[in-house]
Formats: sequence, structure tokens, C-alpha cells
Amino acid sequence: MALCCVAMVARLGLTHHRHALGADPETAMSEHQTIAARFGHVNTWVFDLDNTLYPPHCNLFAQVDQRMTAFIADLLNLERGEARNLQKDYYRNYGTTLHGLMQVHNVDPHTFLDYVHDIDHSPIEPDPALGSVLAELPGRKLIYTNGSVAHAEAVIERLGIAHHFEETFDIVAAEFEPKPHRGPYERFVERFDVDPANSAMFEDLPRNLEVPHALGMLTVLVTGKEKLPDNRSAWEVAGDEREHIHHITDDLASFLADIIAPPPPS
Repeated sequence: MALCCVAMVARLGLTHHRHALGADPETAMSEHQTIAARFGHVNTWVFDLDNTLYPPHCNLFAQVDQRMTAFIADLLNLERGEARNLQKDYYRNYGTTLHGLMQVHNVDPHTFLDYVHDIDHSPIEPDPALGSVLAELPGRKLIYTNGSVAHAEAVIERLGIAHHFEETFDIVAAEFEPKPHRGPYERFVERFDVDPANSAMFEDLPRNLEVPHALGMLTVLVTGKEKLPDNRSAWEVAGDEREHIHHITDDLASFLADIIAPPPPS
């Protein structure tokens, strides 16, 4: 994934600006220094997995989405359209489709996870730029996903970044209670002895950053590139102007590079 410009929004009293190609060198340098300073205290870096560590236009989750529909159709003997509607209702009302299936139909979560994550991970390509900046980040790097450890391991192996992460906190560790519910975040913090005041969380869904913000973390929303395919629904990505989001970037590697070492003046 090539480095490119970073779109950054800072709230809660921070400057609201956009860093673009062609910006005045002194202005760009100042922006880089500001980002680096704001993250200078962070010693724990928490990353969502899908559509965060890899970009949404990879459409990897589209495969998972289709397998969830097929699972429900087979489980409840429904036409595919009916199954998909039910799937989306459960996702929106329960946080994940799995949580809805467990609550309403007593579905075995391990059977579901094994089935829906049996996908082709080859659309994910190695990301040496991301690997380089992760290597330079001071402190621990953790993954917190609503998916499974097996799925996370497959993704980060494809990206070539698995060795940078200390642990993965998945939906099983969360006792099958998904983000954005508060409970699993508290379990995550306790399990890994995380100090939220010295932590930052990176996510692609605005609602999943509400609790991290409330706990005291710096929050970064990782968006998709404009005009590139993105299988997420509009309601999922709505809310990027809310106060619980401190920064926004459309390029994770570039944003992390700005944190590590501001470039010298041109």
C-alpha cells in the first residue's frame, strides 16, 4: 500500500485541518510535528482488524458477509434475500450478526465463526510500508477485533506484519459480546493491563470509538479512499464528525509515519 496524503481531523479543542499534497512545506512540517506531539505519551497501540489494517477496497469482508448470509439461509431454511435482511437486522440491533443469532436462535458461536471465516485471504497483499512504521512505534501493539483469532492471524500473515503484534483480543475473548458494547472494552483493558490514558485506538467504524474515547484513549478513524469500492453500509460509517473521534486518516501507514518522525523541512 503506497504512502499518500493524510486527511486528519482533530477535535476536542484540537486544530481542524487537512494535509494535502502540494501544501506549503512549513505548514506541512508544523502539522507533522503537531501529530507527533499529540501521540508522544502513547505506549499501547490498539488496532481493529478488518478495513483498518487493510483498506476496505480489498473487499475481504464481502466474502465473510456472503458466508453469513448462506449460514443463516441454511440454518433457518430461508430464501437468500430473507436471510440477508435478517443478517443485517441482527448486525444493526445486536452489534454483530453472531450476537443476534446467539441471542435469538442459540447458535453455537464456534461453528458460525469457523464457517464464515473460511474464505480466500489472497486479496490481502503484503504491506511493507505499514510493517516499517509498526516496527518503529514505541510500546505494545495489540489487535482488538469482532472476528476470530484465526481470521486475524490469516490477515496479518498476508500483510507481513504478524510479528509486530503482542496479542489479539477477539470475539471469543470478549465472551461473544461485540464492539461497540462497553463490556468487552473493559475486559480488553483488564486482560492486557492497558492504561487508556496512554493508549490510542484505530478503527474504521465511528461507533466503535465511542467507548475508547470515554475510557480516555486517543481515537483515530481509518477511512477508505474516496472513489474506491467500499462494501460498508452508509449507516456504519456515519458519525465521523462526532467529538469522540480525535483524528481521521485515509492512509494508516502515512499517519503512523507522521507520529514516528516528522520529516525535515524541504
